[in-house]
Amino acid sequence: QIQLVESGGGLVQPGGSMRLSCTAPRTIFSEFVTYTMGWYRQVPGKERELVADISNGNTPNYADSVRGRFTISRDNSRKTIYLRMNDPKYEDTAVYYCNARRAGTESWGKGTLVTVSS
Repeated sequence: QIQLVESGGGLVQPGGSMRLSCTAPRTIFSEFVTYTMGWYRQVPGKERELVADISNGNTPNYADSVRGRFTISRDNSRKTIYLRMNDPKYEDTAVYYCNARRAGTESWGKGTLVTVSS
């Protein structure tokens, strides 16, 4: 497993914009680039769900609910992934978790709370 540290959560207004970041501070570059990285979210009483992920080949994949509004990207040189959240909606309120997976292994960050509210 690898250590993942999320940042950038907080309060955002509907229709606004927010960017989440996730770094892997203790992972070397040559290891980081082999991981598929992703963002998941969870609200109380519901299962954790995929928001978006991005392969080690830089191919993104999005949940239908966020496609066209959110953008996932990765900067391998910084061992960091991002989630740009444009036009957030009330239903995007959740704890967002960073995920790294490869070859049957999986690691999670501790999560960052995003609250969409006016």
